[in-house]
Amino acid sequence: MSTTQTQAATATPSSSNKRFESLALNPATLANLQQLGYLEMTPIQAASLPAALAGKDLIAQAETGSGKTAAFALALLERLNPRRFAVQALVLCPTRELADQVTIEIRRLARATDNIKVVTLCGGVALRGQRASLEQGAHIVVGTPGRVMDHLAREYLNLEALNTLVLDEADRMLDMGFFDDMATVAKQCPKERQTLLFSATYPEGIEKLAQQFMREPLRVQVAAQQTESLIEQRFYEVTRANRFEAVALLLNHFRPISTLAFCNTKQQCKDLVTYLQAQGFSALALYGELEQRERDQVLAQFSNRSASVLVATDVASRGLDITQLEAVINVDITPDPEVHVHRIGRTGRAGESGLALSLASMNEMGSVGKIEQYQKRESVWHKLDELKPTGQGPLLPPMVTLQILGGRKEKIRPGDVLGALTADAGYSREQIGKIVVTEFTTFVAVQRDIALAAMQKLNAGKVKGKSVKVRLL
Repeated sequence: MSTTQTQAATATPSSSNKRFESLALNPATLANLQQLGYLEMTPIQAASLPAALAGKDLIAQAETGSGKTAAFALALLERLNPRRFAVQALVLCPTRELADQVTIEIRRLARATDNIKVVTLCGGVALRGQRASLEQGAHIVVGTPGRVMDHLAREYLNLEALNTLVLDEADRMLDMGFFDDMATVAKQCPKERQTLLFSATYPEGIEKLAQQFMREPLRVQVAAQQTESLIEQRFYEVTRANRFEAVALLLNHFRPISTLAFCNTKQQCKDLVTYLQAQGFSALALYGELEQRERDQVLAQFSNRSASVLVATDVASRGLDITQLEAVINVDITPDPEVHVHRIGRTGRAGESGLALSLASMNEMGSVGKIEQYQKRESVWHKLDELKPTGQGPLLPPMVTLQILGGRKEKIRPGDVLGALTADAGYSREQIGKIVVTEFTTFVAVQRDIALAAMQKLNAGKVKGKSVKVRLL
């Protein structure tokens, strides 16, 4: 496939005033959107959905957190034939975390139609279970390039019925060296299909993908949302010797409940977590090569406020959507100013204020200059000696995570766990936090002061009529 002309369209924030009723969507889908609270389209949805629903190939450029998942999910769901149990849509994602989030969102948007089956194909878990899920019949597959290729090579995955291919966060997949993998998968898809490509930036490889695998794609671009005013940016000069100490000073001074700390390398992540844990902080690391079980535990604990600090690399954190994130710390300055903006944009969301704290040594000042040019603003510098402990005792997270052995395979739902803790164990809803059910495990956050007793009550009681094993993480 080739592209003869790429059209360009620019969406402005006023596009978000358009309502979903203006689209040619199934009435049941519109009713479900209303139940979900999706009344008005975000700018990227308003710019891309009409063309996507019309069957056009699309290159959509918008920042993370802009509502792009619904933009492509609604389009592929409209093209789906629920009565045909064959893979009709494939979504490629750069990371397991993003693939999991996309799967959850597609399932929410597909509630209007009975028996839509979505299967996630990512590394870190056995092929056998994924093969069994495919054999039972799947309408939509969401996965990472490597694992999708594994299933294609073994002929577990058949794409003959595919009508929609989505490349989500294509720029990050290019950064991770997945161009050849994406090309291999695209070549195994039917030529008569719709291809939707979503990307935060527009590197050279995007144009190459478009030329090879898309048919006269329409390009839409949404300007980044101006949230900088909600994010207070502070820079601190450090040396190689006192960088980790500076992180501890920032945490003890500002005392954020949840902090995402970015390092440029996996080893820096490991070293910083070891240092922070020795200082009494509840800190966890997220980087490549963690097993899926470990990643699930880390993300569950941080997202439910059972850990104060998540130290991550940019690749591992791509696709994370943590609500109520009080602070971002750039432990290392990234040489890419766009990455810096993506990092700090994790805080200050949904009208909340946020802190973006950056540590820079003298040899990183060139990168700081690039960030200033990109943001069109000078950096605001503060001195480390201004930082003083502002609270009593160590910075402890407000919640603790209980891990229940059993998940979707045992048909456990969040409501079952909530009922066991409220109706049976006698706790209030306010004492229970986020509940995450994975394939084989369930994570539930409870207030720190009831954690031990709640674990004991669950171990002595039942969830969904069955005895369960529970431990504190």
